[in-house]
Amino acid sequence: NVIDASRYPFEQITEMVHANRKIGLGVMGFADLLYLLGVPYDSTEGLALAEKIMETIQVEARSASKALAAERGPFPAYPDSIYGKRNLGPYRNATTTTIAPTGTLSIIAGCSSGVEPLFALSFARHVMDGEKLVEANPHFVAALKAAGAYSDALMEEVTRKGSIAHIGLLPESLRDVFVTAMDIEPIWHLKMQAAFQKYTDNAVSKTVNLPGSATQEDIRGIYWLAYELGCKGGTVYRDGGKANQGLCPGDGAQAAPANP
Repeated sequence: NVIDASRYPFEQITEMVHANRKIGLGVMGFADLLYLLGVPYDSTEGLALAEKIMETIQVEARSASKALAAERGPFPAYPDSIYGKRNLGPYRNATTTTIAPTGTLSIIAGCSSGVEPLFALSFARHVMDGEKLVEANPHFVAALKAAGAYSDALMEEVTRKGSIAHIGLLPESLRDVFVTAMDIEPIWHLKMQAAFQKYTDNAVSKTVNLPGSATQEDIRGIYWLAYELGCKGGTVYRDGGKANQGLCPGDGAQAAPANP
């Protein structure tokens, strides 16, 4: 209905959108889900869960699109599409799934963004008049309290560091599960993107976070592997790569930019 109701800037765009009727259902809050289940992001169990979730969404989305096609007709370009040539469907929509960034939406919903890990478990948000608001992931706080490890002093340290990877006094089980973007090795970022891409029609929004010491060869390897794993796109970010970056680990002290 949105496709039919929308106005596009050029007639060519209108014709293309109406011919294919592409939509993109996706997810957000995946990192929170892993926290709740006690599953590390950088684990085979985490990858398997990602595939299971996205496969379910894709199967159900295509089933609904098929039902809509029976009621309202398939997308006009269906006969020449891969579905038409393989006698699949027919479907109302050429695509049904996408993993979007959901940056603003996830803030409104109070959950993690898209399929990204959290950038920090606790951080200070700078708002109007220089006021600083400290925000902590509620699942992390609940896990600390359940383990009898919560304290104001600990939370201050977590806010400074953003991560608990190197806070040795905490149980290893907590440090394994409550990982952040910079704790995760680049290969696991990429594997997670590929796991979602396996059952996503369109592209997967996912950043491979790199330390400031990352080299051109490191980045080349990531893009090549992304291609081999079947990803439709890729994004890398090297910590400190910009003079003023939107998110900084811990207390906001950026890593010194490495030589380009």
